[in-house]
Amino acid sequence: MLRVTHAGVKTWMVRYRTDDGQQRRFSLGLYPDVTLTDARDRASAARGQARDGNDPAAAKRRRKAEAKAQPIKTFVDLSEAYFTACENGEWKPRGKKKRISTLDGEKWLWTKHIKPDLGDLRLEDVTPAAVKKLLRSLVTKGHEVTSNRIRGQIRQMFNFAIAEGRLAINPVSTVKALGAETPRERVLRDEEIKSVWIAISDPANLRKPVMDGHEIGERVYVSAAVGIAIKLLALTLTRRAEVAGMAREELNLDQDSWIIPGERTKNGLPHLVPLAPAAIKLIKEAIKLADDGHEKKSPMVFPSPRDRNRGITPASLSHALRDVRLALELKRLSPHDLRRTAATNMASERLGISPFLIGRLLNHTSETGGAAMVTMTTYARHDYASEKRLALTAWADLLLEVVGEKARPSNVKPLRGGAA
Repeated sequence: MLRVTHAGVKTWMVRYRTDDGQQRRFSLGLYPDVTLTDARDRASAARGQARDGNDPAAAKRRRKAEAKAQPIKTFVDLSEAYFTACENGEWKPRGKKKRISTLDGEKWLWTKHIKPDLGDLRLEDVTPAAVKKLLRSLVTKGHEVTSNRIRGQIRQMFNFAIAEGRLAINPVSTVKALGAETPRERVLRDEEIKSVWIAISDPANLRKPVMDGHEIGERVYVSAAVGIAIKLLALTLTRRAEVAGMAREELNLDQDSWIIPGERTKNGLPHLVPLAPAAIKLIKEAIKLADDGHEKKSPMVFPSPRDRNRGITPASLSHALRDVRLALELKRLSPHDLRRTAATNMASERLGISPFLIGRLLNHTSETGGAAMVTMTTYARHDYASEKRLALTAWADLLLEVVGEKARPSNVKPLRGGAA
């Protein structure tokens, strides 16, 4: 039949009876979008379903109800469900709960780059072409590494959608990484180390390069706490998330040590960091800064200004170093470059520390292989605390000499008889 409303809307309909004798009316589509021939074919198919014991009208209502009740409709909906599942440990793509610092980084990428372009789309509309368009725009702007990170994050989020039964195919599965990544090999020279150290110690006069015709560049702001955190990166060889999230309960300043729990390390293993006197001094300064002006102490050494129960974001260290680099007109500079610089100087003839011990300082899972690795990981309980302490103290002494906070020992030896 063709049903016509008072408003003139024409709808093809078919009537049929279910197995229990109930009469149903089922819409076949609007005329003229659906022709008479198409309507007859659809009516025949609907009657066939009814003869087979199915109820096409009820099935359609059920599909509509399911779609209406579906909590994950858009990419924004998916992001909310994804981050919640990661935070409570329900979603563990690598078999362990994601660290808070990792989630903070993912949320920043989502808010900054993904949500503006793709957030309002229904999941079905986040196609490979839409993802590739976003990645290309980032590569065009010079953000090649960021484009690769975003591709990986979108892939993870849609893997979660598949696990939730929302989709069957990941739209990123056919999209290749577009950004070129160069090996990280930046090692700072002594004069660069000194200039960065002095800059973060007194950033008041730091200015970014002049841009857009302005005679004076934008001022660089590095808080005292962030400056201390960056110095600790260089002194301890730890990662930015480990320093940014340093909790007071992890510290034993009486024994000059810091134990980073496994849930905060990259390899999931606890990491003992012996603290050189210079590091102890900086940590005490940071704690004093955190306590000043507050009745209640924060559990964090570097509390966030937004939530004193949480640490500053790891990204804040990266952003500060980026701004300092621009002001000093240096090449690219990241927190990991400080870690690499320290390790390189330790391995050089300046200190001559063994690669094995440096690996322990970097908290790499193992610096050996085969049977040796089994012996070290299964039977050896010694964490080389004494050796690590000597190495970090030697590096701290050298670093302070480089930056001019400690006098370098003279290499001039007096001759016999008092002549020099």
